[in-house]
Amino acid sequence: MRRTLASTGTIAVVLGLAAGVPAAAQGAPSGGDRVPDRAAALARADQAVSTHRAAIKGADGEKYIAGRTVIDASGASHARYSRTYRGLPVRGGDFVVHSDAAGRFAGADVAQSSTISLPSTTPEKTAEQAVDAAERGFAGTLTGVLGSTLIVDAVRTPRLAWRVRLSGTRTDGQTPSKENVIVDASTGAVLQRWDDVRVSVPDEQLEAAATAPAPAARVARTPAKGTGLGIYNGAVPLDTQQDGNSYALQDPTRGNNATCTFGNNTSSCSILWDSDNAWGNGTQADRTSAGVDAHYAAAQTWDYFTKVHQRTGIRGDGNGVRAQVHYGWNYTNAYWDGQSATFGDGRDNANPLVALDVVAHELSHGLTDSLAGLEYNDDAGGLNESTSDIFGSMVEFAANNPNDPGDYDIGEEINLYGNGKPLRFMYQPSLDGRSFDCYQFPWPDYDPHYTSGPGNHFFYLLAEGTSGGVQPSPTCNGSTVTGIGRERAAKIWFRALDAYFTSTESYRGARRDTLKAAADLYGMCGAEYQAVQTAWSAVNVSGSDAVCTGPASPPPATLPPVESNYFSNTTRFSIPDGPIGEVVSPITVAHQPTSPHDLKVKVLIYHGEPRDLVVDVIAPDGTVYNVHNREYGYYDSIDKTYVLDVSSKQPNGVWNLRVRDKSSRDTGTIDSWSLQF
Repeated sequence: MRRTLASTGTIAVVLGLAAGVPAAAQGAPSGGDRVPDRAAALARADQAVSTHRAAIKGADGEKYIAGRTVIDASGASHARYSRTYRGLPVRGGDFVVHSDAAGRFAGADVAQSSTISLPSTTPEKTAEQAVDAAERGFAGTLTGVLGSTLIVDAVRTPRLAWRVRLSGTRTDGQTPSKENVIVDASTGAVLQRWDDVRVSVPDEQLEAAATAPAPAARVARTPAKGTGLGIYNGAVPLDTQQDGNSYALQDPTRGNNATCTFGNNTSSCSILWDSDNAWGNGTQADRTSAGVDAHYAAAQTWDYFTKVHQRTGIRGDGNGVRAQVHYGWNYTNAYWDGQSATFGDGRDNANPLVALDVVAHELSHGLTDSLAGLEYNDDAGGLNESTSDIFGSMVEFAANNPNDPGDYDIGEEINLYGNGKPLRFMYQPSLDGRSFDCYQFPWPDYDPHYTSGPGNHFFYLLAEGTSGGVQPSPTCNGSTVTGIGRERAAKIWFRALDAYFTSTESYRGARRDTLKAAADLYGMCGAEYQAVQTAWSAVNVSGSDAVCTGPASPPPATLPPVESNYFSNTTRFSIPDGPIGEVVSPITVAHQPTSPHDLKVKVLIYHGEPRDLVVDVIAPDGTVYNVHNREYGYYDSIDKTYVLDVSSKQPNGVWNLRVRDKSSRDTGTIDSWSLQF
């Protein structure tokens, strides 16, 4: 179920769940003397929605669906919502409701431009006519129509529209495409189009399924420590998995990040295997060398977001992603398709696009999708690309690899153009010949890689200043900027993305929201806050924020941080051989609201014969949920996520994963399992 609020002059509450967020409890919002749980945070956000309709540009006939909620250590909270209007999804209808530590309404960030008021929700153009209009402008080879949905397009002046989704390949014949086309439901005019597949290089989403060959003997996989010699990163440690006498490039310590190869085709991607767990020789001649770089970079990306921003995996759910190498033939690009990151081998298949910052850039698109859902057009598209460049560079700095030291050049190692130059220059974006150093409005119809320039330029100035970094960075207004350091700059950007950005974020909105983030983290009108003001002004992004004249105020007082709604046990438990073998792995849950509805249970078990196993999840009150009853697994493993209805259960206490082996001759291990409420 989903949790919604209905607006028909008054607000009605319907309990449910959205994106893993528990339904709100009835009653008054939490006070400021304690950190609220998610139910309390949503309850006070619901109250704010019902009493501050103008702030969210609310209208009769709307329903609001609760999404992800951020709860600060101070007790303040930030609840995200999407909306429907008379039953239709609203593009640009998302908003964030902010509550202070005492539970009071503290404002809202709203994606749409104005309140919706449509005379009718009956389209004058049919879905078939909208599809025809969308198909006529498709550049490349069209392979199918993924769907057409009647929506309200509220990004600019609200209007009735069709959202058509097309699949195919781009004009290069290799880059997949999943294009969104917005068609006016009254006139049939195409209003906007963008691709869900994010490429590294301006000129996508056919999901390639990874298939791993079955091992010769079915025995349990176990975590292993390998070594690799990459093309760009040199000698690096690798976390892998052992399967008999072979090793898979799959990382059990980081949510099962996996690396596979297309083998220079575009049809299927197979997990990389090795016989001695010593991967690559540092050249493209060894086809696992590119895999070493991609696998290492994915691990470094995971570690950066976990250690610096306390985010476990780019989606925050503890699950890894797949890095796909050797895609296509002479394919000079890399892309994120919403699920996986894919990398070509470059010109003449000689320079794979698996450098550290390029891999981190692509994976960071997944972070942006998960946190703010920035669209890939207008200012939001530029900010989307800028976010990936920012965190691509930050991962490179954090890795501290002497073979690829941190810098503010993007893709400098891959030599894509054959002239030794990087793809982008954050300190002076126009050095690539197309990107913008300074903001202007309206934009010409440029690719988001080029409109990312002001965001990249801002970040460099905020971090390093005009002359304090490795490169001089001329400003657009002739000003001098003093940097605050890249670590603080990155925390401000992440905070804004996490708690404030909306799907249609503008550059002016980004100024406003990074200022909020700076105030949250370092205090109103402190050095960091004023540096954010100065850096945005230096790239021609103005705002209505007041000039700081008085002393700085301290950041909000902190209380003990709120507990996560994600719990895991990564201790390995051996599964005794059957027919009576049994093992139990526990997880202790605390600080969760009562009566959640759905529980996601992710299980990773390695066993020579999964059909011998019975797997149960046992709630604190003893209720048994069977999730696997001697079915076939994936070769030698059970790697699945189950959704359980636990609406009648008290979530706090000890949960157990019980595994029973009902047959003999095969053994295995519980590798890890997790709960997400």
